[in-house]
Order: sequence, then structure tokens, then C-alpha cells
Amino acid sequence: MANSALTLPYFDLILKQLDQGDAIFEQAFGRHVHWGYWANPDQATYTAKDYGAAAEQMSVEIYSAAQVQDHQTILDVGCGVGGTVASLNERFTNVSLLGLNLDERQLAYAQQTVTARPENTIEFVQGDACALPFADQSVDAVLAVECIFHFPDRKQFLQEALRVLKPGGWLAISDFAPFEMEGWPAFLWQSNPVLPSFYGSFDVTYTLQKYRILSGQVGFGAMQSSIPSKIY
Repeated sequence: MANSALTLPYFDLILKQLDQGDAIFEQAFGRHVHWGYWANPDQATYTAKDYGAAAEQMSVEIYSAAQVQDHQTILDVGCGVGGTVASLNERFTNVSLLGLNLDERQLAYAQQTVTARPENTIEFVQGDACALPFADQSVDAVLAVECIFHFPDRKQFLQEALRVLKPGGWLAISDFAPFEMEGWPAFLWQSNPVLPSFYGSFDVTYTLQKYRILSGQVGFGAMQSSIPSKIY
């Protein structure tokens, strides 16, 4: 897939505002560009700062599910502007961190803002999630934080993730799974013409049951769901 095929207007807006030094966007999206996780939603303030903190916590939830440890090689697929890689760099020692993205603009921002600590290494790579440019059994954990719905083929991505994982390695992802939300059926989210025009091409039709079946077909072990299946 060529980089020119990307159509993500929401990223155009975010990167434009970040380039202009928009303080609100920097607080909310200067590190992460995914939704947030609030352990106690009733205590959320939903300010830009609070949103940024919740987005950080979402990344923590994902790489904690992957049982990331020191002395590992971790691949973050769809790494955005490098926030999850930055978080791993801050929390772990003697790790090799790989961030993969199709969008060269996001990678350029990540390279400018994320610097490896002396004991760690960081490499941001332009590439396709469905054709990972990494050797077989070369990473301990694969992460995909709220990006898999943009991939053209979930099964192919899962096959690629399994290929590059070392024996006993973990794949941890977050995705939007269909459910009834305040009377708005999930199919309306998918068919609403406004959403693709802003978020680009996406597929949010995969339920947890579909993931269980698909992961088993590909060859992964038992799937675990660790994040509550409700959006706040």
C-alpha cells in the first residue's frame, strides 16, 4: 500500500494544529492520538489534559496486557506520533522499541519528539501492518493500539504478528467492537457517511467472538479481554 493511499483527515487536522503550536491539541494529542481509558469514568474531567492522561493510560493497559518487561524487543504497529513507544521508553530498561506506521508525517513527528534513553534503542519504520518488514521470531511483544480497524485485512495482520513474535510472545490490541450504544446500533457507526470522511477507511464490524475465532484460525492461543467493553 502506498503512502499516498492514506486518507485520514482527522490526522491532517491534528498534525496541522500541532505544527501551529496549539496548546489544547498538544495537551490532548501531542503524545497519543487514540481514545482514552478512565479506570473511574465518574472522576473524569474531560479536559484536554485529562484526555491526554487517559490516552496514556490506554497505552499502559495495552502493553501491560502484553506482559512487557525489561530486556525485550517490542513492536508498536500503527504507532501514531510515537506516544506508546515514548511511554515504554520511560518505563522500561534495556528494551529495543520499534514503531511502525504507513504515514511518514506521523513518523517524522515521532522522530522529532521521542528520544531513546541511553540504555534503550528506538527505531521508527515506514511500512505496512499486513506485510511487516521484520524477521521471523524477532520480537517479544506486538502492540496495536486502536489502529487495526484501518488495516485492509485483520487476518493477514494477525498472521504477520504471529510470524514476527518469538515463541511465547504476546499480541495486545485495542479495537472498537460493535455493541448497542445509547440506542445507536453499531451498524450506523459503520454506515454514517460523515465518519469515513473524517476518520478515513475503517471497519468496526469485528465482535469479540469474531476475534476469538480468527485468532484461533491463525494459530494464537486463548484470547483474553482485559479492558471493559464500554466506551466513555
